[in-house]
Amino acid sequence: MAGSDFLQLDIGQAPPRGTTDWLTHRLRTAITTGQLSPGTLLPSSRTLADELGIARGTVVECYQRLAEQGLTTARVGDGTRTAPLAAPAPARTRRTSSRAVGRRRFPLPPDPAITLDLTPGRTDLGAFPRAAWLRAERAVLAGLGSADLGYGDPAGHPRLRHALADWLARTRGVRTTPDELVVVGGVAQTLALTALTLRRRGHTSIGVEDPGSGGAADELQHWQLDPVPVPVDDDGLRVDRLGATDTSVVLVTPAHQFPTGVLLAPHRRRELLDWARHGDRLVIEDDYDAEHRYDRQPTPALQPAAPDHVLHTGSMSKTLAPALRLGWAIPPAHLLADLLEAKHASDLGSPVLPQLTLATLLADGTLEGHLRGVRRRNRARRDALVAALAAHLPHASIGGIAAGLHLTVTLDHPDDTAIADHAAQLGLRVHALSWHRRTPGPPGLVLGYAAHTPDQLTTAAQLLATAVDRSR
Repeated sequence: MAGSDFLQLDIGQAPPRGTTDWLTHRLRTAITTGQLSPGTLLPSSRTLADELGIARGTVVECYQRLAEQGLTTARVGDGTRTAPLAAPAPARTRRTSSRAVGRRRFPLPPDPAITLDLTPGRTDLGAFPRAAWLRAERAVLAGLGSADLGYGDPAGHPRLRHALADWLARTRGVRTTPDELVVVGGVAQTLALTALTLRRRGHTSIGVEDPGSGGAADELQHWQLDPVPVPVDDDGLRVDRLGATDTSVVLVTPAHQFPTGVLLAPHRRRELLDWARHGDRLVIEDDYDAEHRYDRQPTPALQPAAPDHVLHTGSMSKTLAPALRLGWAIPPAHLLADLLEAKHASDLGSPVLPQLTLATLLADGTLEGHLRGVRRRNRARRDALVAALAAHLPHASIGGIAAGLHLTVTLDHPDDTAIADHAAQLGLRVHALSWHRRTPGPPGLVLGYAAHTPDQLTTAAQLLATAVDRSR
């Protein structure tokens, strides 16, 4: 059996179709745990490939992934070396509030001791379609006119707005035209621009799902909209509780609620739209995880049912990669001009080259083909984690698995934070459900699975079972 003295790597331990993932995981673990100290020279790709009896391209891809994660550096004539580990981010003062029960600031700081990170929402960045993107980008550059190199339209390049409008109509049932759609730097920028616009119109608060996205609530609060928690149950947002608040704006994730994973039930959708239509009210629809579905038909967006009261937003962060910073906002007509003014003042418009590249991938069907492959892979990873949890935590209840990139685990244990802390001591990062709550509620765990191989997820379930035992 082929092997290498370097880290005692044994190719026989690699899964039949996951050699690159296996090799990347082994080297990443060795670097983050200090087994390979900063500045260590790695074997050349040719040498390591020969010793393991694998294709050189597999080692090249592994080294490239490590470099993208900031774990290695490469210089001509000096080879590939391990990079210095980033110092942990300084502790941030946690906001004390009656609505901040158990919450933490997100994203959590990096921790070199973590070797398996099941943070929800993380994607397999190694699956980014590099070759297709490069081909599209080259084609764009070859046909790029001089005028396209200017600042352009702050609403976004017309080619991308046309492509997005067609794609969203076809896949999400969204009602829009290119002139009604704004290209943004992800959902985060949509929230910032919308908060600025609403503040100028006199709004001071916004309803947020509880539990819900801590990062979104923190950003809205940064832009001076006070988050008002609204409970979520098995049918999604409690619209009756929303109606009992003074707020006239709410942020929801109806396609796959974060973090519980529930779908906004049909009767709740009707109640929410009825609430929005009565008065000057706005629903901000974050189409979170809508494209990642496995066991159910696609759920239509809210926006087509009430375009005058729903601001629809989404991004390519979970579809392709967060680094692209590309998304869209489709506001009601009465907000469009103000949103565009805020967008122009913010950045003069999104970068043109990636916009045109994405437009090409949308127009020629490449993106949809990529999504089909991602769904197959993520479904297999979800199934592996569900099976491993059933084997190692047989009394756990698992939820939110029909779609998305994460699932929830409910245990007969009152302290989910203790479990998460014990898991971290074992090198496993999971999220306590209480971290995402603003008011007290049932405990649980939130586990992302899209960024890891089935074997790694099986290991994670074993470590989690140990953490649960230690926390009792």
